[in-house]
Amino acid sequence: MASSENIIEVRGLKNAFGTQVVHENLDLDVRRGEILGVVGGSGTGKSVLMRSIVGLQGAAAGEVSVFGEPTLGREEIDAIEIRKRWGVLFQGGALFSTLTVAENVQVPLREFYPNLDLTLLDEIASFKVMMTGLPADAGPKYPAELSGGMKKRAGLARALALDPELLFLDEPTAGLDPIGAAAFDELTKSLQKTLGLTVFLITHDLDTLYAICDRVAVLADKRVIAVGTIDELLALDHPWIQEYFRGPRGRAAVATRDAAASATAKAGTD
Repeated sequence: MASSENIIEVRGLKNAFGTQVVHENLDLDVRRGEILGVVGGSGTGKSVLMRSIVGLQGAAAGEVSVFGEPTLGREEIDAIEIRKRWGVLFQGGALFSTLTVAENVQVPLREFYPNLDLTLLDEIASFKVMMTGLPADAGPKYPAELSGGMKKRAGLARALALDPELLFLDEPTAGLDPIGAAAFDELTKSLQKTLGLTVFLITHDLDTLYAICDRVAVLADKRVIAVGTIDELLALDHPWIQEYFRGPRGRAAVATRDAAASATAKAGTD
């Protein structure tokens, strides 16, 4: 891929905590307009990688660029314009418990545009809440009054507050029942198409990978060992990839995908 077609480029990244090296010589490209799934076993540093890309995690070595601009070691004041162009949904939603849903959505708006009129802030928050499928009356509620799925959607509404080009999602369907997870996947894909988003998606959910991801990056052995479509990954003989995608849950995910495709095809002929 030409550099201009990559919205994220990671080269030679090293992350370490004391003597524990999490990543070593890690390379990754994320193409503009795609949904890239990121998978790996526990302790492979999926969230650490995301935090490195958005500048929340310092690195021992390497380079990271987003929108063609470096993010590692950048002064806070220089990073503001880049940060406006992405949104992040952290694990569990990471909502401020003392703020209402609407106030949570307004946090990035208030941070970057402190002079916005209060009426406009309320209107934007209301629009983002409805955009993510929450009921209109969710805005005045506090996180403690929401279900797990509603918290995820509220966190997504906040991530979309600045109309970003790039969206980071960290385990967005974790803890959701299968119906709720499928609905969140459908919402993510719909928003990606409608808004023209590039999505960096960390997940363990095989159904999500099959349903909405254009490519999947596999973290193992302290680096990205493979990136490609699921069919391309299945052609590799790495033991973790084979166990992950061809295990019982992988076979179930394939069956779910095939059933959905069959139902869609049948509907098209009726």
